Amino acid sequence: MRLSLIAPLLCALAVPAMAFDQGREVPGGDAVLAPRERVAVENRILAERFETLLPRLMAETRIDLWLVLSREYAEDPVYFTLVPQPSHAARRTTLLAFHRKADGSVDRLVVNRYPLGEPYTSVWSGGDLDAQWKALGKLIADRDPQRIGINTSRQWPVADGLSHALHQRLVEVLPEGYASRLVSAEDLVVRWIETRSATEKAVYPQVVALARGVISEAFSTRVITPGVTTTDDVAWYIRQRFESLGLPAWFQPDVNFQRQGQACERDSDFCGAEGVILPGDVLHTDVGFCYLKLCTDTQEMGYVPRLGEDDVPAGLKAALATGNRWQDLLTSQFRTGRTGSEVLAATRTASEKAGIVSRTYTHPLGFFGHSVGPTIGMWDDQSGRTDGGQWPLHPDTAYAIEGNAKAQVPEWGGQWVQIKLEQSALFDGRRVQYLAGRQTRWHVVR
Repeated sequence: MRLSLIAPLLCALAVPAMAFDQGREVPGGDAVLAPRERVAVENRILAERFETLLPRLMAETRIDLWLVLSREYAEDPVYFTLVPQPSHAARRTTLLAFHRKADGSVDRLVVNRYPLGEPYTSVWSGGDLDAQWKALGKLIADRDPQRIGINTSRQWPVADGLSHALHQRLVEVLPEGYASRLVSAEDLVVRWIETRSATEKAVYPQVVALARGVISEAFSTRVITPGVTTTDDVAWYIRQRFESLGLPAWFQPDVNFQRQGQACERDSDFCGAEGVILPGDVLHTDVGFCYLKLCTDTQEMGYVPRLGEDDVPAGLKAALATGNRWQDLLTSQFRTGRTGSEVLAATRTASEKAGIVSRTYTHPLGFFGHSVGPTIGMWDDQSGRTDGGQWPLHPDTAYAIEGNAKAQVPEWGGQWVQIKLEQSALFDGRRVQYLAGRQTRWHVVR
């Protein structure tokens, strides 16, 4: 990797990091780039991905020419991961072509009324739609690729972005006999979406730390007044806090509580309720936002002390430790080449052997919150037969280590409590590392 490409980018990100106070993350200054400043960073990351990842991934998936064809406001899901910023749409019709040459390098070409500029080379610009499509046909004839990848897929929605109408137009302008060269580019799309570059791996910890810091704020007396504040109040605080930093939430935050005397069964799918937060409540939140095109998905637990309590009850501390033990059992099963279903099966076996009541529903992270790659269980399906379960693990891929473990709490008369955890992590091909640590101690609202 060229140092000249990476060094300016890391310098641009040399902003105050999160400060750590006894295991709880708190904001340590304004660590978020302004929207204008993000453009250069995102474009350098894109250039790096084109230089270091795309040639290798096209060779791995045996695609000679990859076509990503989009119309304005009907963009292919992968489109915005491929174009420089600022960009709001595939203006009119934008035809992207990536040609893998004999020397292994990849030409990045655009056939578009409005040229994209670097890192693309424009091979046609103008206003006539028919001429635009004919120019694409000529490009294909001139390059003479044997395997032309198009974004069609029965399994992966993200890899199924080629519309029926654009497919028809493509077939119309292909040279004679070339239609048989069209192949699904789904493997290439998944590998492109799931693989993280060197700089993305360097940046991702700070992105995740921002999420954990906002949760720490939310689960404190800065936000919660027991007996007054509702779970919905906290959820909206989290969303508005992200928005104040210019960080779009990719789903509405969820906040709920478990309470002594409110049943949580051993085999319940979900334990939790919404409403006014009271002393003695166990809190849970699920939040996610995207920054520098990288998405987070985080779940953590909090406790609201009762009058006279100086600490979290020992039974709840033990329950969180059980959740951490489940995480360890799961991440120890990650092996390059193992499928998601194989990791799930091994985790279930290890959890049962350890006497842990758990469910595993871990998914890839990256350009999308629920991204593509190995599916390691679903909250409502632990069979391993779900879509994505047969996709193998690859190095340099990120995951939301998500699931729950249940434990009985003596202080609550043996009532079950569900510990719902989700932390962002990177698999480097050998081990799983949490991008910004993980919760091992309760957030305490005080």
